[in-house]
This record gives sequence, structure tokens and C-alpha cells, in this order.
Amino acid sequence: MKYISTRGNVSKIGFIDTVLMGLATDGGLLVPEKIPQIPVEKLQAMSRMTYPELAYEIISYYVDGEIPENELKELIEKSYGTFRHFDVTPVQKVKDNMYVLELFHGPTFAFKDVALQFLGNLYSYIAKKTGVTINILGATSGDTGASAIEGVRGKEGIRICILHPHGKVSKVQELQMTTVHDESVLNLAIKGTFDDGQRIIKELFADLEFKNKYHLRAINSINFARILAQTVYYFYAYFQVAKEKDIESLNFSVPTGNFGDIFAGYLAKRMGLPVGKLIVATNENNILERFIKDGVYQPGEFRSTYSPSMDIQVASNFERYLYYLLGENPGAVTALMDQFKSEGKIVVNEEQLRQVKADFAAYGVEGKECLQTISKYYAETNYLLDPHTSCGVAAYETCNDPSEVCVTLATAHPAKFNESIELCNIAQTFPEQISQLFDKPQYLEVVEAANDEIVGKLEKHFSSAQSNVK
Repeated sequence: MKYISTRGNVSKIGFIDTVLMGLATDGGLLVPEKIPQIPVEKLQAMSRMTYPELAYEIISYYVDGEIPENELKELIEKSYGTFRHFDVTPVQKVKDNMYVLELFHGPTFAFKDVALQFLGNLYSYIAKKTGVTINILGATSGDTGASAIEGVRGKEGIRICILHPHGKVSKVQELQMTTVHDESVLNLAIKGTFDDGQRIIKELFADLEFKNKYHLRAINSINFARILAQTVYYFYAYFQVAKEKDIESLNFSVPTGNFGDIFAGYLAKRMGLPVGKLIVATNENNILERFIKDGVYQPGEFRSTYSPSMDIQVASNFERYLYYLLGENPGAVTALMDQFKSEGKIVVNEEQLRQVKADFAAYGVEGKECLQTISKYYAETNYLLDPHTSCGVAAYETCNDPSEVCVTLATAHPAKFNESIELCNIAQTFPEQISQLFDKPQYLEVVEAANDEIVGKLEKHFSSAQSNVK
């Protein structure tokens, strides 16, 4: 298994080099040269596996022997041993034909833990095996930051800096990041939006001299290992539902802002999982909904919403989908991304738009509907949705045929977004791990959304790890 760039200028590299490169050196994103196809009989065998066993089977297709079997199994067991539920990502039936995939049983109560516990242990493994320095730089709209810090804190040879938009994440998200007191962790709160943070990250990774000097590694979903880990729970969800219902295919409704989670589902479908409809659930920052309906990918006006983790205008994983939409043609991808840079939009033709609509459905949920959906489901089923999952459920109600079975991805525990839950006049009980955050001191620096100021902070933070650089 080799990996190439969506823009065509990275020669075939292996899995570990792909993880270390993060963003491709030509500015594109790394994808597998060929998506592995899982035969039907293998899917039947997989259906009887535990979550870690299934993760090993799927991930090993992509690692392709670069990590010895026993070491990869141990890495995966360690990653999912931190989850509070035996099934890791259990499926709950909420009502007939409607299920929820609970992705919030990890250390920080968010779906990002599924990928970042794995990626944190993977980086630690690579650091020990190769001696390379791991300086992680990432931006977060809320959940990635806490999950990334939790995934790597205390691991030898790894330092991390996370940018988050100041005052634009939930209080619990902020506390989960900023109450970590560890010299290897730097939290920068930028005066701007997540899109500002993501732009700065991409620009710093594109500065190859700076990237190489400070051994920058990616933790955002530009890193293919993130996507890979997330494909596993689509398979697991399918197998769990198939034990209860006789299904030929399964629909998924996916709250998404950065196109990573939904792309993992698209990848699972390309691998042979019987996925029916993939529903993209967004909020008022609905660039993805507009693209899927009209074929025009153009950022709109940023709006703060009740689902802040999806308050994103430019979806960093979108380019991976473009690559497949355009027939795996790097030249065509480069032309469209150049158009986006110069004109601020991407327009696909009618034939391509037909394919987009065959691949996805989409629905943008407004704030009022988000809260109404939380209230409705709590009253009718006693199941409490967080605001992102609520968007997924609202999209399910709009886009899913009632006769078809659908799983909505529950991306976070409702305790992480109590501000929204309180607006529904619902009093929830906080898990102890979250309650105790409110008594801890915070460690963060507030900075302008300016490359120069952030570079200065990074140079200081990462230079203390330079003495053992190889």
C-alpha cells in the first residue's frame, strides 16, 4: 500500500511516512494509491469481531506490514482500552429504523477520541522506533484539541500546540484543553475563527523550511490516519444493526463541518461496506449543503451556532472527495484548488453534480430546529442529544426514507454543550470527569490570528525539544 497526493507531486510513500508528512508537501492531501476492496466473505467474518479486532483488520490493509502484526494489535488494544464502554462505539436503538452510534465513550467524551487515541499511540510508537521528533501542531473548533492533548500528553518525545478560537468553543471544550498543566502542551486562543486557525496551520505546514526545522506533525483530519481510524466505526455500526435487522444496506446521517467524518463513511463504502445514503448534516455554516445541492463550493458569512464544532466555512477534507469525484485526476484537482484560491469558489459541471448527489444528501439545520430536535427527542424517547447530534437527527428526519434504516452519528456527550441543553430547559447530570474541570486552573495564551505572533510562540515551545532532534 502506497500513498500519493491529491495534487500529484508526492511520489508513492509508505504508511508511516504518510502519518509523519500530514499535509502533502505539494499542498494537497494524501490518499491511498488504491482503495482496498473487502470481499463479502471477509465482511461476514468481520461481523463477529470485537471493536479492537475489527480495527486491526481494517487498519492492517493500510499499514500493509510496516508495523509488525503483534505491535499493531498492541497499539490498537492500548488505544481502545481507554474507552468506558466495552463496545467502544455502541449502537443504541432510539426508535424503529432509527439508531444512534455513540462515539463519545472515550476520555474526552467526543468522537475525536476514536481517531486521536490511535494517532497519539501511533506517534508514540513511531517516535520510539525511529527516534524522530514529534512536534504536533493543530487547530480545533472544539473537540479535536482536547482529544489530541489527551492522546499525546505524557508521551515521551512528543510536544503539542493547539490553536482554538477564543470564546468560540463551549466552556467544557475550553476547560478540557486548558486545564492540562504539562510543559509539553501549549494552548493558544486566537482572536478569530476556526477557519483562521486552520488557514494558519495549513500555511505553516506549507512552509517546508519551517515545517522541517521544527519537525511539525499534523493531528487534524488532514492526517490520513485520522480518517482511517474513523472508517472502523462505520463497519462496526453496520454489523451491530445487521444483528437486529435484516438489511441490505444502511444509511448514515453524519454531523460534519470539516468533511472528515463523512469522508470516512465514503471510504468505507468504497471499500465494500453496504452503505446506502450518506447524509451530510450541517448547521448555518452550510457550505457543504450548498455544494451538494448546487455544485458551487463557496464560503458564506461565518455564523456562531449552538453546534460550534461545525462552525466551519472551509472543509479541509473536501479535497480528498474532489480527487475521487474528478476520477482520481491530480491535474484536475490542482486546477480546481487553484480556482478556489484565486476566485474564492469551486464550480463543478452538471455531470459531476449528478455524481455528488448520488454520493450524498445534505441538510443545513438552523439553530431553532437544532434546539427543537433536542427537546422533542428528550420528551418522546428520553434520549438526550448534544446539539451536533441533534443536527444529524434533524437531517435524518428530512433526508431519510422512513422505510430505510439509518444510523446517526452521536459525535459528543451532551455534557460538553450544556449551554445549548439549558436553553431547552433540560437539567442534565454531568459525568464526574467533566464536573471536576470547573475547579481547575487554566493554562492558555490569547494571541492575534497572525502568523508572525504564532510562529514566535511555536519557536519558543518547540525549541526546548530540539536538543535530541534527529
